[in-house]
Formats: sequence, structure tokens, C-alpha cells
Amino acid sequence: MSYDPIDITLIGAKIALVFFVILTLAAYLVFAERKVLAWIQDRKGPNRVGPFGLLQPLADLIKLLTKEDFRPIGADKWLFYLAPAMAAIPAIMIFAVIPFGAPLTVFGHSVELQISDLNVGLLLFLALSSIAVYGVALGGWASNSKYALLGSIRGLAQLISYELSMGLSLVPVVMLARSFRLSDIVAAQSGCWFIVYQPLAFIIFLISIAAECKRIPFDLPEAEGELVAGFHTEYSGMRFGLFFVGEYINIIVLGGLAATFFLGGWHGPWLPPVIWFSGKVLAFAFLFIWMRGTLPRLRYDQLMHFGWKILTPLALVNILVTGWWLVLRG
Repeated sequence: MSYDPIDITLIGAKIALVFFVILTLAAYLVFAERKVLAWIQDRKGPNRVGPFGLLQPLADLIKLLTKEDFRPIGADKWLFYLAPAMAAIPAIMIFAVIPFGAPLTVFGHSVELQISDLNVGLLLFLALSSIAVYGVALGGWASNSKYALLGSIRGLAQLISYELSMGLSLVPVVMLARSFRLSDIVAAQSGCWFIVYQPLAFIIFLISIAAECKRIPFDLPEAEGELVAGFHTEYSGMRFGLFFVGEYINIIVLGGLAATFFLGGWHGPWLPPVIWFSGKVLAFAFLFIWMRGTLPRLRYDQLMHFGWKILTPLALVNILVTGWWLVLRG
């Protein structure tokens, strides 16, 4: 099998571009969160490093790179080192199947603004998001700390329960688009976004990805007042940074998926498609930041009750109603 060198070059360029944009956006999302939370709490936030504090992410990176990389004596060495990578890498890989713009023509070649247009893209997302659970589990268990272990157990129970409701909320999307391919799902929304047909599925998915990102009010694995810092209590330096950045990469990726499944992906009037997609992703990021600044943390029993006894049954009922509606429509 032969490959066109131009196609290989374009794929490499797309991978490099996506990698650069995600990491840069994650770094500045941390800055944006600190500024928005400061605005909500009537204070200034970071404003010392660079004009308007815009170089604060660079200062934070330098600080993390120069801090001591500490490992507890009783920790499992290799699992302790592996866990941060397992928390960040699956989130980056998910973005490979997300279409973020309309196809372009470059040097006579039609270029999809998507790294890989898999016919099972949605299933790949569910698979990779479940692998990210191991980063939480291994980080807490390998640290040989009771606080970290409690955080990882909480994280496992939380992520497993909300993975179910998140997956079930996407079944009506597949039924409407008749495809697991994300580009087909976006194309099916060219006339009307799926949020119009599936508002309940959208709400369930939104709550589930908030829990998937471990954001308030679902940040039980990291509850500072109870578990010091949760599953990453014993991490320092850049390994802590990987856990930290992985959370914000998750926000970007899951926001992109929410836009893809329910808000028409890159579809929108007047503005370029990439601008539409970026605006939708940033709107979800702002929503998560706003939730952190306004909502209280749930108790653990409330969180599990809400996931298993409310969201999951609602998602199953929504699947039945959608199937009934599609049969009647013919």
C-alpha cells in the first residue's frame, strides 16, 4: 500500500496543530478560570506577570518544572510515574476523532479538519474516557497514602456511575444520526441541532461530563477539606502538573464533544466554521468555571444517588421515547 507524501505531511501538520492548540488552550484556561473566579469573588486575580498577567501560565510552568519531584518511600515506583500520563494522554487522543471545521482544499487535496474520521468514533471516545479512570485509580493506590487511596476510590465509583449515564445519553444521538462516525453526526445537524430534539439527553450529558471532569459540584475525588488534595496528594512538580493540565484538557475535549453531539459541531451562520466550533467549546469551558464559582459540593451519598437513581433511569426512558418517536415518524 502506497501513501501520498502530501497526505502524510498534512496529517502530521494536523496532529502538531491540534497538540499545540490543546496544550496552549489548557494553560490559558487555568489563567481564565483564576480571572473569572476572581471577578465572581470581587478580587483581581493574577495580574503581575506580563501585561494583564498574561504570562502567568508560563510562570506556572517554570515553577512546576523546577520544583522537586518527590516520591514517597512506600510508593509503587512505576505505577506512581505512569498514573499522571494515563490521566492526560487519553484526553488528548480523544480529540483525534472530533471534527473541528469544514473541509478545506490545500494544494488540490481535500483536507478534513479532523485527524481521523473513524466509523466508530463515538465508541473510541467512550473507550478512551474509560481508560482515563485508571490514572485516578493508579495515582491514589500507588501513592501509599490513605488520603490518596480514598480519593481514588471515590473517583472510581463516581466515574463508573457517570460513564453509564453519559453513554446512555448518546444513544438517541446515534439513533438520530444513524452512525457512530462523528462527521456524520455533525452532518446530520446541518439543518437543526440535536439539542432541539434531545434537550433531556443534552442535560444528562452535560451533568455527566461535569462529573467526568471532576468539577464542582462533583469534585469529590479531590475534596480539599476532606482528603487534602485527593488522589494526587503525594504528587509534586511536573507530575502534579500533568494531573492538573489533564483536567483542563478534559474540559476542552468534552466541551468539543458536547458541541459535536448536540450543538451542530462547526455548523453556524455567518462566521467561519472553526470560529463557531471554538466559540462553542469556550462557552462550555466558561460554564464549568461559572459552576465552580457558584455551586456547593455535593455529599458523596447525594452524588451517587443522583447518578444511579435519577440520571440513569432518565436516560433509559429517553432512549425508549426516542425509539417510539422514530418508529412513528417512519
